[in-house]
Amino acid sequence: MNSTVLQTESTKTKTLVIYALFIALTLVSTMFINIRLPIMGNGGLIHMGNVPLFIAALVYGRKAGAIAGAVGMGFFDILSGWGAWAPFTFIIVGTMGFLAGLISEKVPGKRVVVNTLAVAVALIIKIVGYYFAEVILYGNWVLPFGSIPGNLMQVIIAGIIVVPIAGRLKRALRI
Repeated sequence: MNSTVLQTESTKTKTLVIYALFIALTLVSTMFINIRLPIMGNGGLIHMGNVPLFIAALVYGRKAGAIAGAVGMGFFDILSGWGAWAPFTFIIVGTMGFLAGLISEKVPGKRVVVNTLAVAVALIIKIVGYYFAEVILYGNWVLPFGSIPGNLMQVIIAGIIVVPIAGRLKRALRI
């Protein structure tokens, strides 16, 4: 076997391990590090699953962010008995991870500013996406407003944690 084939197989294995790691981190952080808000409707859930999702997206790119978010949080919904939410979560959070990673990869500028923009876009996707998911699931246009505070808090807190360290992590890992 030549070195090119070995390098390609090694790269594929490394990528697969990174995806699996961030799927697991996102699932565990969503499942075990959370607070349910006592607000109307779905009530909102503040969890730390967005931290590994944003690290995956901002450090490893759009594909890692999409896979970590969609699969990790989708599994959370299924395992937590919220199976009806899983298809919405897969699309919404997968899109959040993909676009955050895409912005981080493609937009030139100071990393902290670019990564803050990436998190802001993810926040908009989360709020709008879950608002309409709740409208579909509950058949009510008012009730979904109760989940917005939780969605805001979880993304803002994750952004505060991840944005300052993402650039440093990427440099340290030489990605």
